[in-house]
Amino acid sequence: MSRVLFVCLHNAGRSHMSQALFERVADGRHEARSAGTTPADRVHAEVAAAMAELGIDVSGRTPQKLTTELAEWADIVVTMGCGDECPYIPGKRYIDWDLQDPSGLPLEGVRPIRDEIARRVEQLAAELD
Repeated sequence: MSRVLFVCLHNAGRSHMSQALFERVADGRHEARSAGTTPADRVHAEVAAAMAELGIDVSGRTPQKLTTELAEWADIVVTMGCGDECPYIPGKRYIDWDLQDPSGLPLEGVRPIRDEIARRVEQLAAELD
């Protein structure tokens, strides 16, 4: 079982979508968590709406701060736009996904980001299997 940590700036969009979609695809074979370098107060409403279209409820999730302990927990750290603020832990595998931040986008703008994340997490889960 692999442990994957998805990290973005606010832990209110990309990382929550990634965690939720990865958990669905991995179906208990791997674990996932998410965090942000500067967490927001809540998951973006547009992100929650886009995920609800897939039957996934992220509206009640609370953004959390990235800590060294969280990074140490993970086997793989997937970063999305946090740059130098993400801690580097030797021996961890890091993957950077260049994805647009969905903050402030209308639902129509969030859907392509969600769908690209879905494609990437499917590929990652298949690789880990």
